[in-house]
Amino acid sequence: MNILIIEDDLQTLEFVRGGLAARGHAVEAEADGRAGLLRACERGYDVLVIDRMLPSLDGMEILKALRTSSVDTPALLLTAMGGLADRVEGLRAGADDYLVKPFELDELEARLEAIGRRPPTAAAHAVLRKDGIVLDRLARRVAVDGAPADLTASEFAMLEMLMLNAGRPVTKAMLLEGVFDLPASAPGPIIEPHMSRLRAKLVRLGAADPIRTLRGVGYSIAIP
Repeated sequence: MNILIIEDDLQTLEFVRGGLAARGHAVEAEADGRAGLLRACERGYDVLVIDRMLPSLDGMEILKALRTSSVDTPALLLTAMGGLADRVEGLRAGADDYLVKPFELDELEARLEAIGRRPPTAAAHAVLRKDGIVLDRLARRVAVDGAPADLTASEFAMLEMLMLNAGRPVTKAMLLEGVFDLPASAPGPIIEPHMSRLRAKLVRLGAADPIRTLRGVGYSIAIP
């Protein structure tokens, strides 16, 4: 991946830059917030790593400026503040993910790879809505007309992927790889039983079934 790091702590900067470069990524860095914003706007990157506290322009301001300028490069926010309110604020500012210091390089790389695969700007929405269905991505909760839906982790992930891709087909390969961490060629009816239970739970709580089966392709959910 082509990665830009905006981080003023030299120890953290060298740890991240050196570690990711050693794993085959192309890494550029800026230690100043304003300079980092300019570079992020001028050049194409696969993902951004932005520290929350920066000189001249902090990470939150950078994120807001990027999203206002329609720069939808996936961004991960690094911070020493790990409270729920801090995470919510970061996501609402436009971050796609949030990692608290100190952290392991393996986790950082995995998170960057994950947000790099997501549809542009999709992860900036912390709460997704479809008719009476509300999916809170941060709290990992789903409600139908205010009533909580008791979903498994797989059911939640399938609904999240469908709602993030509203109006577009979600293929079985996407679900196998993104939800179940299985290859697209995995044998057997893996998705269908989970999808059937997900639909039944939503309908049981009063929702009209929002999921459409696309024969031979996968599934879709209409744009709200």
